[in-house]
Amino acid sequence: MVAANGPVIRIGTRGSLLATTQAATIRDQLIALGSPAELVIISTEGDRSSEPIADIGVGVFTAALREAIADGRVDMAVHSYKDLPTAADDRFVIAAVPRREDPRDALVARDGLVLGELPAGSVIGTSSVRRAAQLRALGLGLEIRPLRGNLDTRLNRVSSGDLDAIVVARAGLARIGRLCDVTETLDPVQMLPAPAQGALAVECRTGDTALAALLAELDDTDTRVAVTAERALLADLEAGCSAPVGAIAEVVESIDDDGRVFEELSLRACVAAVDGSDVIRASGIGSPGRAAELGLSVAAELVDLGAREVMSHERELPR
Repeated sequence: MVAANGPVIRIGTRGSLLATTQAATIRDQLIALGSPAELVIISTEGDRSSEPIADIGVGVFTAALREAIADGRVDMAVHSYKDLPTAADDRFVIAAVPRREDPRDALVARDGLVLGELPAGSVIGTSSVRRAAQLRALGLGLEIRPLRGNLDTRLNRVSSGDLDAIVVARAGLARIGRLCDVTETLDPVQMLPAPAQGALAVECRTGDTALAALLAELDDTDTRVAVTAERALLADLEAGCSAPVGAIAEVVESIDDDGRVFEELSLRACVAAVDGSDVIRASGIGSPGRAAELGLSVAAELVDLGAREVMSHERELPR
């Protein structure tokens, strides 16, 4: 039973600066609600391996956190939502999806350059097959290299001159106070972000109803419905978090014929060939209350346009 000034809630998190910063925001909100909480660092396979994410598989940053919840070492965990597998796990419930940070990707380039100013042959680092595919599709003649490590390590690859630029999630830089390093925030017209990018998933055991009810106070409805649409699309395409699928949904205001304002959910998505030879795009608008259905509808349109064929011809990024 979780009550004000009750037992300390143990929050599982990865040990990186970004992960602990994200988890600390949740800890502080719980404390503000009158529930003491503390962080518990859990090492994950993704933290221990230097291999590209696409090679080590889905859930590499989340499986260990989930097992720590299951075996009682922690009461809950804070995930970067985009890292969670789309397949449901009945042992756990996403009790809260807090208000999302800006989901767009960001460029950090030498000499303050924006993407269009980088000369052909410039070397860009990214950990994401999705980003690499969309960068290649722009036809700028850039050389894309795999990139691993925490955000500080990645940023240092640019400041040291090892890379001309990197592309990372803007949300991560915002959370660790490094937006000053961004030389361009990439418009979704150029690069669609990963499904659920910028969102957190606050997870606990399914049977822990008291904790789930407490965590529900941190939920943001607009963020939850947007992420629901994006992840339904990803799941229907049977694509993992490392696949070249981009999606962004947002709740927008519309006006009917009688001048009344109402809310709709807009979803844009793409599937890109890893070599950049093709990008298939689709979009749709629906009711926020039918977010999953909107995701499935846009996924079906992508499939009709040839998305599965594009993904079936994926090949590894150059090493």
